[in-house]
Amino acid sequence: MIGDWYTKNHTDLRKTLNGGKELGMPNGVLINGKGPYRYNTTLVPEGIDYETIDVQPGKTYRLRVHNVGVSTSLNFRIQNHNLLLAETEGSYTVQQNYTSLDIHVGQSYSFLVTMDQNASTDYYIVASARFVNESLWKRVTGVAILRYSNSKGKASGPLPDPPNDEFDKTFSMNQARSIRWNVSASGARPNPQGSFRYGSINVTDVYVLKNKPPVTINGKMRTTLSGISFVNPTTPIRLADQFKVKGAYKLDFPKTPLTGSPRMETSVINGTYRGFMEVILQNNDTKMQSYHMNGYAFFVVGMDYGEWTENSRGTYNKWDGIARSTTQVFPGAWTAILISLDNVGVWNLRAENLDSWHLGQETYVRVVNPEATNKTELPMPDNALFCGALSKMQKPQDITSSTTSISGSKLSIFFTLLMIYAAISTFH
Repeated sequence: MIGDWYTKNHTDLRKTLNGGKELGMPNGVLINGKGPYRYNTTLVPEGIDYETIDVQPGKTYRLRVHNVGVSTSLNFRIQNHNLLLAETEGSYTVQQNYTSLDIHVGQSYSFLVTMDQNASTDYYIVASARFVNESLWKRVTGVAILRYSNSKGKASGPLPDPPNDEFDKTFSMNQARSIRWNVSASGARPNPQGSFRYGSINVTDVYVLKNKPPVTINGKMRTTLSGISFVNPTTPIRLADQFKVKGAYKLDFPKTPLTGSPRMETSVINGTYRGFMEVILQNNDTKMQSYHMNGYAFFVVGMDYGEWTENSRGTYNKWDGIARSTTQVFPGAWTAILISLDNVGVWNLRAENLDSWHLGQETYVRVVNPEATNKTELPMPDNALFCGALSKMQKPQDITSSTTSISGSKLSIFFTLLMIYAAISTFH
């Protein structure tokens, strides 16, 4: 787990954003909740805990790396070791070697790393911020240690260099384009009998989602998609459908960006069940963004700088574009994705950068099977909680039964998160 780290808690960070200010530079970058580690020990007191990965010489390990940060893209690398990319967010990739890889907020990758270096010394594992003033941000770089079983000395020398393209993001985009879907690997895929020929499926809906720098709406700083800053409904969308609550939301999200003044709305995309939707994520902000869609793996078929046009489709990868759930969109650029709408429900499509998400850069895609059947969507559970316009339907005993019916797996997740929080709090 790599990610930027603020010593302020989430409520204070929200107050900063609600007050019209940016979050600013984080206090550090953590690896597995530990750090920040400094290879120059004069900069930090003794006793700071940092992550150490113990390995055996000659063996190959799978390292799954997740960027779980707030808003910072990170470059991941291991001193003197190659990273053989094998998987991203549930999809096997064409295996390629990288000396480092940019991992954006919310993204995950699996690397196969062979321990083929001099085993008598340790090596640095580095996660450093990207597309920022690197001399200023150097003090928040995350560092961990790769330790061979027969190591006799600490890692030494300067940290391995990041890509030297602070003001030229072409390298990073070309790297992203190089990540391809392994259409011959065995494993879960939409069509287990062969490759999923997404490039030959007719597109039923096209949405251009454009984000711009934050704007002021009703005296508050907000972020937008296509001119709309999302307002969370007081009555959950699918619950409103179930009980025919009018006005809870609008199925009117525009297919192209609004031309008038930006506005705050609970505006939702009306997806077509078993349709094939093309979404163009246009980033007209100066910051890197990444976008995630719940409930789906979509195909990343193209990205480039400038404004997307109809002619941009001629550059699409229609054969082995990677299927994933979170994609990066470079500043002043676009990314095109294709989504097979086969999963019934109401699915959040949002900026993964938490500052942009908090201020309104999200919407939902509503996918409803017109045929009433329990095969595509389970019925509402008996212990569902009612709120908003339906709050009067809630019975006191329902709340008690719902609270006490937390499964063992959810309790396990809760206690895991609690331990991570405790570890971070202990360091702070």
